[in-house]
Amino acid sequence: MQKIRNIAIIAHVDHGKTTLVDKMLLAGHLFRDNQNAGELIMDNNDLERERGITILAKNVSIEYNKYKINIIDTPGHADFGGEVERVLNMADGVLLLVDAFEGPMPQTRFVLQKALQIGLKPIVVINKVDKPNCRPDEVHELIFDLMFNLDATEEQLDFPVIYGSAKQGWMSTDWKKPTDNILPLLDAIIKYIPAPVQLEGTLQMLITSLDYSSYVGRIAIGRIHRGIMQEGAEVSLIKRDGIVQKAKIKELYTFTGLGRTRIKSVASGDICAIMGIDGFEIGDTISDLFQPEQLAPIAIDEPTMSMVFTNNDSPFFGKEGKFITSRHIHDRLMRELDKNLALRVEKLPDSDIWNVYGRGVLHLSILIETMRREGYELQVGQPKVIFKEINGIKYEPIEQLTINTEEQYSGKIIEIVALRKGELQSMEAKGDRTQLEFFIPSRGIIGLRNYVLTISAGQAIMAHRFFEYQVYKGEIDKRTNGSLIAMETGKAFAYAIDKLQDRGRFFIFPQDEVYAGQVVGESAKEGDIVVNVTKSKKLTNVRASGSDEKARIIPPVIFSLEEALEYIKEDEYVEVTPSKIRLRKIILDENERKRANKK
Repeated sequence: MQKIRNIAIIAHVDHGKTTLVDKMLLAGHLFRDNQNAGELIMDNNDLERERGITILAKNVSIEYNKYKINIIDTPGHADFGGEVERVLNMADGVLLLVDAFEGPMPQTRFVLQKALQIGLKPIVVINKVDKPNCRPDEVHELIFDLMFNLDATEEQLDFPVIYGSAKQGWMSTDWKKPTDNILPLLDAIIKYIPAPVQLEGTLQMLITSLDYSSYVGRIAIGRIHRGIMQEGAEVSLIKRDGIVQKAKIKELYTFTGLGRTRIKSVASGDICAIMGIDGFEIGDTISDLFQPEQLAPIAIDEPTMSMVFTNNDSPFFGKEGKFITSRHIHDRLMRELDKNLALRVEKLPDSDIWNVYGRGVLHLSILIETMRREGYELQVGQPKVIFKEINGIKYEPIEQLTINTEEQYSGKIIEIVALRKGELQSMEAKGDRTQLEFFIPSRGIIGLRNYVLTISAGQAIMAHRFFEYQVYKGEIDKRTNGSLIAMETGKAFAYAIDKLQDRGRFFIFPQDEVYAGQVVGESAKEGDIVVNVTKSKKLTNVRASGSDEKARIIPPVIFSLEEALEYIKEDEYVEVTPSKIRLRKIILDENERKRANKK
């Protein structure tokens, strides 16, 4: 019997999952001198560290008491649902990590539901019990209720609970009795998580994840379901549609610590990485050469949003980025398809425009942000929801939206969500805060976060996840205010901005370079206004007390990438370069815009 445990970790954004995995790695004696202690080892990409979210699922393993524990880190955000489903297929049990104050959150629910459906055994870890306002016992009850609502079996409901503080590096079975290490958690994993079932017979393995290396190409990752895999063996690759191809395993690796170890053979139950197989997709089966048998492929969530990507054609084209041509953008999108499962890309014929389909605004904006940091310049259009037609009736994606806010703001928030065709499902008081749950069309969520944060003075916590397709709910009122559009290319002057402040609010600083057709602000009224922000003060030799007052400028509104994507209208693009995010009209010339509008 192999001494292996395969566990996936489920947690809401910012509940301490990555910190906990780092502490488990330390407990597995991976860093003898602790030189890396305190750094987040798991979230190793800059974007993940900045936002505190896990985007890509990763595999690590630790050795403890002669047992090998394979830890699979899962993304907590519902936009990365494609990642979650396949990752859970490799595990035999899950660690559900919950904040001792906040309790289970909506996104935890999404991953937990998938795990319970597959039949995995949960261990609950209540983290951050060192917080002054924590309520571990109440949270324990809430988790039980949640699992009950998700139709957990009796065995799943009889879950062990471990309390502790990942940050301080201790875990215990009683939160009032802190220990000085996290070994009680490792003991619980070995005691409660079942060992993988070892199946004798011909080889079967489902490819559930992939890695990419510029040196060897695509690497297949999965858990061996049955039999033994040998390095150098010839095997069958069975595609989703049942077509069988011959393949050869050139190199075979298992996970040890943060790295990989080359190995001659791997038995059923362990997780491995395979090099040398070409043309595979997630969900394909690797099987015996002479008796190929297929495993059921994984269903991957369909995209719910699309965006137009195109190369940058503004007057500032090529000034800030390294990769600017349509060929660069095309190659980069094709590379992304190799490892980003829920993404679809289609190029419009005879044009430099791509339709990119994804799971939500966050999913697509992470891709754009990554490209921007790599030195790409591109333009993206307004996010659009993907509608379906069934029997001649139009259907649209509906999301389950949860907003946690202070009680005094809940009335206004309900009003604004209702305007976007949201339906209130439940409202419950949690201390001095209120938790609101809605069903709302995905279209209604675009741009909602800004309004909710403004109404609640930045206090509201908003989370949403895809629920199902329902019949189209009708038109939603969009942003009615027009845009302020720059008339000329040049430098913006404080003098001009000062004189135009009664027209609306600006998005640019004095001395910023602007071009004709760039959106420099939001008009206070309906309809776009073309303004001249490059007009400087004419010098005269007349000096009078009234003519020389100082320019007093209200600070401009600065958009993050997601806010910019949610803000723009249909006839606008977001221009994304390594150093700037600008809003612009698709047609820059004012006269051409007027002609197009008349048509």
